[in-house]
Amino acid sequence: MSTGNITIVGIDCATDPRSVGIALGELHNGQLHISQAELGSSSPDIATRIAQWLPNDSPALLALDAPLGWPEPMGRTLQAHQAGNPATQETNLFFRRVTDRYIKATTGKQPLDVGADRIARTAVAALSLLERIRTVTDHEIPLAWSPEISTLSAIEVYPAGTLTAHRLPNQSYKKNEPKHRQVREQIIGALPSWVTMENTASLLENADILDAALCCVAGADFLRGHCAFPEDRALARKEGWIWVKYSNEN
Repeated sequence: MSTGNITIVGIDCATDPRSVGIALGELHNGQLHISQAELGSSSPDIATRIAQWLPNDSPALLALDAPLGWPEPMGRTLQAHQAGNPATQETNLFFRRVTDRYIKATTGKQPLDVGADRIARTAVAALSLLERIRTVTDHEIPLAWSPEISTLSAIEVYPAGTLTAHRLPNQSYKKNEPKHRQVREQIIGALPSWVTMENTASLLENADILDAALCCVAGADFLRGHCAFPEDRALARKEGWIWVKYSNEN
């Protein structure tokens, strides 16, 4: 597990900047404190706002709720495909990554197919935001493959999977309706004891902001060493990997 104070920025990605949730957390001795959480529209430029939160000379982690890669079979097949010819891959292998199938098998939650759903546009927006953060911070921001990070790094996370792994409500909390707000309140009240928050009002009012905070929780799970690693590291580097806590870990 990474030691010392590590800044975690949770990013609930979207194609519309007004729907991007961002949250600032700090992990210290296994304890996560989330001090700020807001919508991207509250500042002129999301990348600049995130850069303001990041330390100058210490490791930090960006935890993004969006696919950061595409299925390897899709890329390989489309490269040689001619219009009108059949697709040769089985549908789920074509549209879903190994990590998507792993998350479904271990949590019961099915991430959206980056190769088939509108989530592909969110993926492109997330990768563009990550590149803008690189420009603003003048850091390379590699993807992290170990909790022992030594520089500003990034990972892909999935709030619904994190909620499931922590045995928290994981559906019917997204809408601006009283019943959904009640579920958001339940989620916040049932977070692990090692998670504290400065102010929960914005999380109660907006699910995108809550998801950004949950991205921080997922980032802390990763840094605490409680997430499953891909069996095929090379393939994961190509497709991306969703970091979700082992369901039997505290």
